[in-house]
Amino acid sequence: MPADDEEGHEIEVHLDKLLSERGMTVTELAQRVGVTNVNLSVLKNGRAKAIRFTTLTRLCEALQCQPGDILSYTPTTKPRPSR
Repeated sequence: MPADDEEGHEIEVHLDKLLSERGMTVTELAQRVGVTNVNLSVLKNGRAKAIRFTTLTRLCEALQCQPGDILSYTPTTKPRPSR
C-alpha cells in the first residue's frame, strides 16, 4: 500500500480560471502573494502536496475570493479503503 504522500488526491485547483477572470498573470500573482513562479505553477497544475494556510490567505487576498473559489473536492467513483 502506498504512503499517504504517494497517493493521488481529489482536489481541483481553479487558479487558471481565477487568473483569467481577473486579467492577472501567474508572475503577477506570485509577486503579490510572495511565492516563486515555480511554486505557484506547481499549485496551479495540481501537483502540490500541501498548501500553507498563510499562502492560501494571501491568495484569497490577492484574488479577492474565498478558499472554495480556489480549491474544490471532486471524489472519484471508487470508494477509498477505511483505515
